[in-house]
Amino acid sequence: MFFETVFKILKEYYLVLLKGVGNTMLIALVGTVFGLLIGLLTGIFRTIPRSRNRFLAVLQKILSGVISVYVEIFRGTPMMVQSMVIFWGYAFANGGSTLPLIPAGIFIVSINTGAYMTEIVRGGIISIDKGQFEGAYSVGMSHWKTMIHVVIPQVLRNILPSISNEFVINIKDTSVLNVIGVTELYYMGGVIQRMNLKIFETYAIICAVYFLLTFAVTRLLRFAEKKLEGSNTYVICGSQSDPDAEIHIKIAKEEVPDD
Repeated sequence: MFFETVFKILKEYYLVLLKGVGNTMLIALVGTVFGLLIGLLTGIFRTIPRSRNRFLAVLQKILSGVISVYVEIFRGTPMMVQSMVIFWGYAFANGGSTLPLIPAGIFIVSINTGAYMTEIVRGGIISIDKGQFEGAYSVGMSHWKTMIHVVIPQVLRNILPSISNEFVINIKDTSVLNVIGVTELYYMGGVIQRMNLKIFETYAIICAVYFLLTFAVTRLLRFAEKKLEGSNTYVICGSQSDPDAEIHIKIAKEEVPDD
């Protein structure tokens, strides 16, 4: 009986579910990308050496303080509450005129993700050896050029697992946007269960769809991470003493003994 009801719901409301899945993935993906951009910009800014100009030094300190407040607020409050404050705060400030729902959802997820990405990027930058900064500065590269051409490519590779984790979290957390009426997957589940009065079966389907989405995304991102790691066997050509020398290197994978 349960499975018959599930198949019936899927047959009758699959278009509604697909619309919810599409909006969920759109908001999660775009929000993660914009959040990463926010994290990169704030991360680079917070690593800029203190200016010798007094005015610029004061301005830099003020902006760093603003970034710190932003990070603490958005990391320390639930995204559901942030959604209500931002969406209805905009309406309060504009005489009741509200933001379009999908852009509003993307904006909320972006700035929430940006707060977490700021700390992730900052940690990634700190993890880069200082000698690479010094080497770039020694050949005349500015701080921004050092970041863009030397540091950030390495940081992105190092923090890719954290970015993947944020993306997966955002797929699930888009469900809180239903409080402002965004038509994501969870919201569509509510629409379906109000139409057929099959609450358990409907939300069992919603749960399964969320799992399939996060499982598929996780596997795809892990595959991308492995591709970025490169091959375990490679050749280094040339040496200081013999230009024709070739050093064959094979990295052995650690074998964990079975218990």
